[in-house]
Amino acid sequence: MTAGTTPFGARLRAAMDDRGPLCVGIDPHASLLTEWGLNDDVAGLERFSRTAVEALADRVAVLKPQAAFYERFGSRGVAVLEKTVEEARAAGALVLMDAKRGDIGSTMAAYASAFLDPASPLFSDAVTVSPYLGFGSLRPALDAARAAGAGVFVLALTSNPEGAEVQRATAADGRPLAQVMLDHMAAENAGADPMGSVGAVVGATLADAGVDLAINGPLLAPGIGAQGATPADLPRVFGAAVRQVVPSVSRGVLRQGPDPADLRAAAARYAEECRAAVAAV
Repeated sequence: MTAGTTPFGARLRAAMDDRGPLCVGIDPHASLLTEWGLNDDVAGLERFSRTAVEALADRVAVLKPQAAFYERFGSRGVAVLEKTVEEARAAGALVLMDAKRGDIGSTMAAYASAFLDPASPLFSDAVTVSPYLGFGSLRPALDAARAAGAGVFVLALTSNPEGAEVQRATAADGRPLAQVMLDHMAAENAGADPMGSVGAVVGATLADAGVDLAINGPLLAPGIGAQGATPADLPRVFGAAVRQVVPSVSRGVLRQGPDPADLRAAAARYAEECRAAVAAV
């Protein structure tokens, strides 16, 4: 870890305690740009992103740009993403890059360099990764994150129904494959205080997690808002691990734009509902 760098898990815990347990996704869908009265082009993308950052980055714990919605515009879109990351971090939000990268060897190392090397223009506080080429394939990202004081969020039980055919499959030792991944994460986080920097992605839409979520790390919970889950569902899904949950809302907040005051009000409402749900356990 770089000298003087506080680990991501500790920074995330402090941010959620201070600002409330909420991650807001920045997902510039073509339909959302249209709802905001913007063109589906780079200028619209830039206006959308700047508005979201200016409205939210000084008050929410985490902002989560979805890389794909920037990459679809090529190099000019990636330039907007670089600026979005820079401005969000400068305003005090932790930036979680939602890229879901997963590969092996030097290719995984290159993805890690893109998002987890402090010298990169896309350097983020954390990145989402996919472990289904084997958890060991993530080693370059895990090592790069540790060195930079950054974090990774590993897909475990996602909110899309198709994910179950892989994630609920049974491993050779009888454990669900998702549990195998969660156990690896717990090993990475062993001994960390107040929590580790290797998180899991576990959908808030699940009827029952059905796995042991005690990984001593953060649990990113997508699915609140447009996908149907609510903050009140968090204790049922996450049980005793609910204090480690980072509830994630995207369209539920973004659809209140483009007025910054409306975006702030929506984020504040979700943050307070999530805080109350966690405190009730």
